Amino acid sequence: MPFIDNKLTVKLTEEKKEKIKQKLGKAVAILHKGETYLMVGFQEEYDLYLGGRKLEKGAYVEVSLYGSATPDDYSKMTGEICRILSEEAGIPAECVYVTYHGLKDWGWNGTNF
Repeated sequence: MPFIDNKLTVKLTEEKKEKIKQKLGKAVAILHKGETYLMVGFQEEYDLYLGGRKLEKGAYVEVSLYGSATPDDYSKMTGEICRILSEEAGIPAECVYVTYHGLKDWGWNGTNF
């Protein structure tokens, strides 16, 4: 069960959110997961600063993953996230920062996996 939380400095239309969500749904296969249980969140017009400078177009993306993947898989996923946000949100790849959190415990529907 992956969760991809997108903190973006820009505002998105509902159509753009849907496109990003769909593309992330396909990209999650890189991490050997399916779209069935994928959660995607958006926090728009989020203030991000790097080196004391406010990013006009930037993103911080947190990928939480039940289990884990290989460093190569994470690298490929980062490339795909950067491509998607560049194409759909106009955020340059050099302003997209991605972290990964592998989890051994994940609860749902009154129990844990």
